[in-house]
Amino acid sequence: MNTQTENKIGKNVDLKKKENENGLCLGPITNLEEYVKKDWWKRLFNSYYLKTDGDVVEDKKITSYEADLFSRILNLNTEHRILDLCCGQGRHSIELAKRGYNDIEGLDRSRYLIQKARSTAKKEAVVCKFREGDARKLPYSPDTFDFIMILGNSFGYFEAIDDDFKVLKEAFRTLRPWGKILIDITDGEYVRNNFQERSWEWINKEYFVCRERSLSLDKQRLISREVITHVNKGVLVDQFYGERLYSQNQILDLLEKAGFSEVTFHGFIKPESQRDQDLGMMERRLLVSGVVKKEWTSVKKKAVPSDKNIVVILGDPNKPDLLKPLTIFDDDDLFTIDQLKAALKKVEGYNFIFLDEHDTLIQELQKLKHKIDFVFNLCDEGYYNVPRNELHVPALLEVLKIPYSGSGPQSLAFCYDKSLVRGIAKELEIPVSEAIYIKPEDKIIDLPLYFPAIVKPNFGDSSFGITQKSVVNNGEELLNAINEIREKFGYDKPILIEQFLTGKDLTLGIIGNPPDNYKVLPIIEEDYSALPNELPKICGYEAKWLPDSPYWNITSILAEIPEETRLFIESCSLKLFERLECNDYVRFDWRLDGEGNPKLLEVNPNPGWCWDGHLAKMAKFADISYKEMLKMIIDAVERRLDISKEKSN
Repeated sequence: MNTQTENKIGKNVDLKKKENENGLCLGPITNLEEYVKKDWWKRLFNSYYLKTDGDVVEDKKITSYEADLFSRILNLNTEHRILDLCCGQGRHSIELAKRGYNDIEGLDRSRYLIQKARSTAKKEAVVCKFREGDARKLPYSPDTFDFIMILGNSFGYFEAIDDDFKVLKEAFRTLRPWGKILIDITDGEYVRNNFQERSWEWINKEYFVCRERSLSLDKQRLISREVITHVNKGVLVDQFYGERLYSQNQILDLLEKAGFSEVTFHGFIKPESQRDQDLGMMERRLLVSGVVKKEWTSVKKKAVPSDKNIVVILGDPNKPDLLKPLTIFDDDDLFTIDQLKAALKKVEGYNFIFLDEHDTLIQELQKLKHKIDFVFNLCDEGYYNVPRNELHVPALLEVLKIPYSGSGPQSLAFCYDKSLVRGIAKELEIPVSEAIYIKPEDKIIDLPLYFPAIVKPNFGDSSFGITQKSVVNNGEELLNAINEIREKFGYDKPILIEQFLTGKDLTLGIIGNPPDNYKVLPIIEEDYSALPNELPKICGYEAKWLPDSPYWNITSILAEIPEETRLFIESCSLKLFERLECNDYVRFDWRLDGEGNPKLLEVNPNPGWCWDGHLAKMAKFADISYKEMLKMIIDAVERRLDISKEKSN
């Protein structure tokens, strides 16, 4: 072929491309890939897209079904902050907003679709933000969202795989620690082997679309051509696009390279199209999620003189913790810590410094001593993660003359000894169940005059040593339960054999400091309805630490008890708060006997502060969020320590 002929062919091709931009059909083409522009996605998503794909993307039933499915997979709640990335006309965002999700935002490159989304949201009267932008460079700060969703096969449009990777890296950056990404993407392996090379589909009585498809030269993308025609006006547009075909292994690899952990596939999805014709890339899609495991991004915050500086002391995640099943801090523990940090980040007027390395704790506290207002002591694991050393942390702070939150060493020492608390309660005429105290050296054990009974360590927390076998009905079961505590849990301290109470299992929390400034939280009870009848109704070690146990299904509900009983429990708890020298926040565990009489079980002066713990559950029933609960405790500390609301400049 000579140069003149080549130039003539080149001119013909250029002319055809120019004609195509004006809406004319190119006619027969042998190589579809040649006509796909690198940035095809900038122009494709317009009103024609809503017509050709309307059987899926404009079907409200399909959108509602998908919103249900995605919400279940991610376990969404209305407090989460969500980004609907590549949101199109905002169908999923708007559907979620209708359901009460008021912190959801959509972002898409198509100006037409974003304007359409805003218009629809206004018409539907829902609060939903929409922004035009590039998914490869998100206009958000690090650690902004709890969840990012890329739905409706909106991933894989770029010519270079590196651009897809940039999208995932940006998602990782803008997700908070333990945030999740959910991608709804075409099943590349299936489409590669089952795509229709040609199809003809009526959109409605006036429009029809003809499609051609072929694999790219490298077999990694599906190249598509759509000729959209009006019955009277003729060809309206002849357009080309190419989407990358990811297999499960490829998307898994890409997500992991972008930093995501626990990549999980949640099956396939196929829309129930009313036209039920050519679904193309939407025919069979993968649902895949990944978790962000990272530290909160360090942000240099401009110092505000009025801000208070608070050190938060936690358990040491790098050291063994014998109370935990694997004796280490697992993902649930780390997630709980990140939830705490996320909540405290929202508390205005404070700078929080977290200390969790116990080997250097004393040195770090000495350095910070004159730079902080007080210590928020959340080390309920104990110094060096030794439960009996729980009182060492406040004792250390008193030696260093650093003010701190929560109860002091004397109170923690009192309450760590269940038998001692029982004695103090009796002194105050507060009812407790019958019990026998067994020392390690006791060779002869008096059988209780009551059965059923419950066998528990006298020292300890987090339900250590208390399992379904702890509830006993005869002497043989009693001896077996004692042996289990001694041998399986390695406990060599005194044991209590208490009368097992069969009534409601109750918990009460107090935030503040009686008699003047305090709040009694709603009493909650453990709901054992999901527990098999043959299992004893207790909230023990299995309920707190073993997800595979039937006890894991126990939930907490607002207690339904007589007003007289509620007032009695509150009154007794306030007496104990004062007598046991508690400070700032405390949890009291009670149980009713078979006749409905309340009896004290134990007092927790340094109770669990976690986002899903009993204190947070009680607060939620009082319409107090986790962040607000933490702020209430901080306020109680400041009132007790007489720390002014604002520091002087």
